[in-house]
Amino acid sequence: MELVILALLVAGAYGCGKPTYPPSVSRVVGGDDVKANSWPWQASLQYLSGSRYYHTCGGTLISNQWVLTAAHCIGSRTYRVYLGKHSLDTANEKGSIAIAPAKIIVHEQWDSYRIRNDIALIKLQTPVELSDTISPACLPPAGQVLPNNYPCYVTGWGRLWTGGPIADILQQALLPVVDHATCAQPDWWGNLVTEKMVCAGGDGLLASCNGDSGGPLNCQRSDGTWDVDGVVSFGSSLGCNYPKKPSVFTRVSSYINWINNVMTSN
Repeated sequence: MELVILALLVAGAYGCGKPTYPPSVSRVVGGDDVKANSWPWQASLQYLSGSRYYHTCGGTLISNQWVLTAAHCIGSRTYRVYLGKHSLDTANEKGSIAIAPAKIIVHEQWDSYRIRNDIALIKLQTPVELSDTISPACLPPAGQVLPNNYPCYVTGWGRLWTGGPIADILQQALLPVVDHATCAQPDWWGNLVTEKMVCAGGDGLLASCNGDSGGPLNCQRSDGTWDVDGVVSFGSSLGCNYPKKPSVFTRVSSYINWINNVMTSN
């Protein structure tokens, strides 16, 4: 029944996880500007300050009216969700649209002190028209756990280096999955990480950074489609690229029932 519900939500000409313009990816580690519109589910969550909106977090379109993000990204501000963006500094990009939220639902067991259940859903005021530049990512199967070193990609407009500026052009970086047994070792993240989280990276070279929060960890299935397997949650206070401190993501496969319940009851 859950699969039927999700199929109906993303039904249309554009299936989930299938970019019109496939991303330029390889297994070579490197952070790069993305090919325009190659991650068409990437969202920019922006807040109003004065008369302008500013990027604060990423998000992932998972249907024509729902965006997945992190609970820690949500506060009391006025927000909008920008879809189809490539350059944050370029106004009125072709194929992009800004939409206000109708509802924002933060996980009821979000624990900001221990960083547990760091996940939220945003219902857009109006369904977005899916296109070559805007289409949803797939959700992973419930309970899925990817193997150690599985190649995934983090995408976002976060800071280019620790303390540096946020990116103008959407960035992507290869972050291989680190299995829970490794990530939970005392000299890694220890008991701060749970099995409802995904660790990725940790080689001291690349990581997510401030401003990437809430955005997707994109992992490709064997059939070529892309899942949002993680939501950027936290990283090391010592810096964005610190050895044995991989980026930590909320494991989406642990929240499939919650996602379905929220989407169908709202």
